[in-house]
Amino acid sequence: MALEAVHVSDVPYLDQVPENVALSLLSSRFNKGVSDDGDDTKRKFEFPKFMVMGHRGSGMNMLQSSDRRMKSMKENSILSFNSASKFPIDFIEFDVQGEIVEKRVTELSLAELLSYGPQKNPEVVGKPLFRKTKDGRIFEWKVEKDAPLCTLQEVFKEVDGSLGFNIELKFDDQMVYTEKELTHVLQVILKVVYEHAKDRRIIFSSFQPDAALLIRKLQSTYPVFADAAIQVFFLTNGGSQTYTDVRRGSLDEAIVVCLAGGLQGIVSEVKAIFKNPVAVKTIHESKLSLVTYGELNNVPEVVYLQRFMGIEGVIVDLVPEITEAVANFENNVKKGEEEASFFVEEGKVKADFQFSRNELSLFQKLIPELMQI
Repeated sequence: MALEAVHVSDVPYLDQVPENVALSLLSSRFNKGVSDDGDDTKRKFEFPKFMVMGHRGSGMNMLQSSDRRMKSMKENSILSFNSASKFPIDFIEFDVQGEIVEKRVTELSLAELLSYGPQKNPEVVGKPLFRKTKDGRIFEWKVEKDAPLCTLQEVFKEVDGSLGFNIELKFDDQMVYTEKELTHVLQVILKVVYEHAKDRRIIFSSFQPDAALLIRKLQSTYPVFADAAIQVFFLTNGGSQTYTDVRRGSLDEAIVVCLAGGLQGIVSEVKAIFKNPVAVKTIHESKLSLVTYGELNNVPEVVYLQRFMGIEGVIVDLVPEITEAVANFENNVKKGEEEASFFVEEGKVKADFQFSRNELSLFQKLIPELMQI
């Protein structure tokens, strides 16, 4: 995902934004995380329902996988986003930076960036793209349904406005960024969002704690862009990897980051939640929202269990399968609630809908096995 082409000299600082910008109340779909008067009193950011978010649109490309679904459509593309929108998802998650071969996106001009991969002009042949796996293997980035790279501005213009955006702010783990460097990048992003968000729901998320804290600080000056409530979540793998920055080392540290910076929630690797389920209660007591990501979220039973645990949303690759499973589950919940109401009306014992002991036992046995995947 590329940023809109903007000359460096044209990027405004927030104090250059016109003062007569019309600000309105937050969208009724969300609650604020921090009060307007600067009070530290926090109200929990509420999703209206259990949320399903499409990972990089219709799913992440895993070129080394034998599963065709993981390489059927180019991730982070307009094609992938619009394909995901055909299913009952609430948000699409996508990256606004990344790496191309050995160059960072920030080291490329927009024209050079867009010269990679399929081109909008069919007569032009784009440069080949490659992907490197965590174990060092390199694969040519080939999928069944390819699509050109796109800018953030194009995504706002060409993707259904009712679909929320979870914009992951990508930064290189091997680099140390100054506040000035982070500020410049984030202000470019905010400029595009400010001009094109309209009433679209926006979540910013990042593994880079300083970026997450800084974009919360920057956007809080103008917390509402034409009725779009902007929320900032901190991304964490919950300690499955070791980093020099201790803030990235655990769910407990993630909570500290969020509370210190007025962030609204955490996006955690799902395995970290199952290894430390008590953290869910701690996160909720801290008035933070919780969403998860990871390959386990492509297993319906794992998603069911998270719904039961009070986790508010999941980021998934298998959008058709998981949205169908969640819809079936929600229908069963609704049916159970209606039956319970009927029992009350008839003077019978009230019974809340919940998982049966057999189902819970099955989930508890299933999770340790899945954790080995």
